[in-house]
Amino acid sequence: MDPNDASLTCAVNLEWNDAHGTTTRKFAHKEATLRLIRNALKEMFLEVSAPKTSTMQLKLRGVQVHSKFMAEGKASIKFNDEKCTLFLSNAPPGLLVQFLKVVFVKLTNGNGAGGQPKSKDELLKQSRAQMLAGKSMNQYDDVSPVTTTELNRARKLATGKGSLTTPSPSQKRKRLSDGAAGDRPKPKKLLSENVDEAGSGDAIQLNEEQKRILSASQSGQSLFFTGSAGTGKSFLLRKIIAALPPDGTIATASTGVAACLIGGTTLHSFAGIGTGDATLQNCYEKASRPNTAQAWRKCKRLIIDEISMIEADFFEDAQQDDESGRVRFCFESKAWRECIQASYELTIVHRQRDQEFISILNSIRIGRVTDEISERLRKTASQRIETEGILATQLCSHTSEVDAINQAKLEALRTEAKLFEAKDSDPYSVKQLDMMLQAPAKLTLKIGAQVMLLKNYNISEGLVNGARGVIVNFVQGLPLVKFKRRELLVRHEKWSVKTGSGMVLTRIQLPLKLAWAFSIHKSQGLTLDCVELSLSKVFEAGQAYVALSRAQSLDSIRVLDFDLRQVWANTKVLEYYRYLRKMIANGNHMEPVAVKRKLKKSLSAMGLPKSIMDKPLMTIK
Repeated sequence: MDPNDASLTCAVNLEWNDAHGTTTRKFAHKEATLRLIRNALKEMFLEVSAPKTSTMQLKLRGVQVHSKFMAEGKASIKFNDEKCTLFLSNAPPGLLVQFLKVVFVKLTNGNGAGGQPKSKDELLKQSRAQMLAGKSMNQYDDVSPVTTTELNRARKLATGKGSLTTPSPSQKRKRLSDGAAGDRPKPKKLLSENVDEAGSGDAIQLNEEQKRILSASQSGQSLFFTGSAGTGKSFLLRKIIAALPPDGTIATASTGVAACLIGGTTLHSFAGIGTGDATLQNCYEKASRPNTAQAWRKCKRLIIDEISMIEADFFEDAQQDDESGRVRFCFESKAWRECIQASYELTIVHRQRDQEFISILNSIRIGRVTDEISERLRKTASQRIETEGILATQLCSHTSEVDAINQAKLEALRTEAKLFEAKDSDPYSVKQLDMMLQAPAKLTLKIGAQVMLLKNYNISEGLVNGARGVIVNFVQGLPLVKFKRRELLVRHEKWSVKTGSGMVLTRIQLPLKLAWAFSIHKSQGLTLDCVELSLSKVFEAGQAYVALSRAQSLDSIRVLDFDLRQVWANTKVLEYYRYLRKMIANGNHMEPVAVKRKLKKSLSAMGLPKSIMDKPLMTIK
C-alpha cells in the first residue's frame, strides 16, 4: 500500500438530491476508480471514472465524510455544494483508509473543504494569471505526494479541540480511555500512529519480504507463506486482508481464537462439513445445503490461517487414509500440490532482538538441542523477571492446569472480588463466542490480580494484545491496571466474530484475562513481557518451541525444568521445509500446476516416499 496513493478502485453509488431530499439522478458501477486531482487554480476535485462511462469531477468543498464502516470497506462522501452523495463499498479496507487519509491531509493543507476560501477577486486574479500562462481551467493534474509538513499540520488540527472537517466531540462521546483509537474523531483515527483495525497504521512498515508476499497475494496466484515465530506472519496477513475487496474474500483459520484475530470464521464452519471426518458423500451433501453452497459460490479468495493445524483429509476424500494410520499434514496432500502455486518464507525476526536467543530458538525449532543450549536455558531457572508487582505468566501445556492455577491464585487474594459479565448479541451463542474469543463470558477480578490485555491500545507504550499488568485499584467500578510503562483505566470493548453462515456475533467485555497462567496453545501469536515455563508435560512436536518463542529475550524468561527430551520436531515437517528452502534459494517461488511431474521428481530426490506424495490432507481435531 503506497502511503501517497491518491486513487482507489471500488464499487460506487452516486446520488444527486434536490432541495427536498428527493433523488433526481443516480450513477452506479461495481468497479469505478476514484482519483484526487487539482485544477489550474489548485482547487481539489474527486474524479470518478468507470469503463464505458463519462468521467466526472466533483469539487471537494463543503464535504462531509462518513467513515464509521471503514473496516468493512464502506464509506460515504457528501458534497454539499454539488448536492450529491458518493457511497463507496467493496473497497479494500486498508486502501480505503489510506485514500481517505490522503484526502484529509490534502484538504487541511489546501483550500478545499479545510482551507480558508479565497475571495472572488483573488480567484479572478489567479484565473487570469493561469490563462496568460496558457493553462486551461479544465486541465487537471494528480495531487503531489503528502509531505511531512502537510502530515504534521493535519495531525495538529486533528488532535486539537476540533478540526477543519470534524467538529469537537460532545461530552457524551469522550474517549473511553487514553490511547483508545476506536473512539477518536475520524481524522484522529485516520492519522493515528497506531495500527488500526483496518491494518493501515503507519507505525510499523512492511519489510521487503512482506512487500513481496503482499504483491503476490494480489496477483491471483494461490500462495502459501510461513516463517518462524515473531517474523510478522499475523501482521502481514492482516495487511493482505486489508488490501483485498471484502466481497468474495473469506478469511478463515483452524481455530476460533485465530479466526477472531483476523476477523474471520473457522474453516470447518465456513466449509459447512463439520470436522470433515464423515464419508465423502456425506460431506458433499452437507456442503450442498443452500446457505453453504451460496457461501462457496460467492468465495473468490479463501484465506486459511494456522493451516499447519489442519489435517490433510479435510481437503479431500476422508476415506483415503495413510496405510500406517498416522495423521498427515496438509502439505502432504495431492490437493496441496495442485493448488499452491507460490511459496514464501519470512526470515526476519521482529519479536526478539537478542541474537543469542534467536539462535537458540532457530535450533529448537528444528529439534536440535546442544549441551550449550541446555545449559543456557537451565540458567534461567534462577532469574528474577518480575517487575513492580507484575509476575511472570506460567505457560502450561494443558488448559485444565491453567484454569486451576488462575482460580487458586485469585482465591488467595484477600481483596474484594468484582464480577464483570459480558453482553452478548445472542445469549444462545455464549459457548460459540467462548470458543472464538479470549474475552470470557464472566470475569472475576480483584486488586492484586495478574491480568493480560486482550486489545491493542497504544503500540508505542507497549499497551498491546498480550501486555501483562496487575490491578492496583478500581475507579468508578472499572479496573485500574498497572503495566510496565504506565497505568491504564480499562473500559469495555467490543468484539465481532463471523459464523459460517455469515452472521455476525458480538461480545462487549473488559479486554482482560487472568494471567497467572496461560495455555501454550492459546498463546500463539502473542508476545509476552515475562514468561515462566514448565516443559515437563509437553506432549506435541514443536510445543516447546511455541512456548519459548513467546518471550522477547532470555532476560524475560524462566525455564524451571528444562529437559532436552521434551524438544523435538516432526521429521516430515523438517523434510518439507528443506524442500521449500531449496526452491526459494533457487529463486523458484512458483510451483505451477502444469509442472506437477517436476515437483514429484524433486520430492522423490529428497527421499520422500511415493505414499506421501500421492496422499491428500487431513481432518481438523
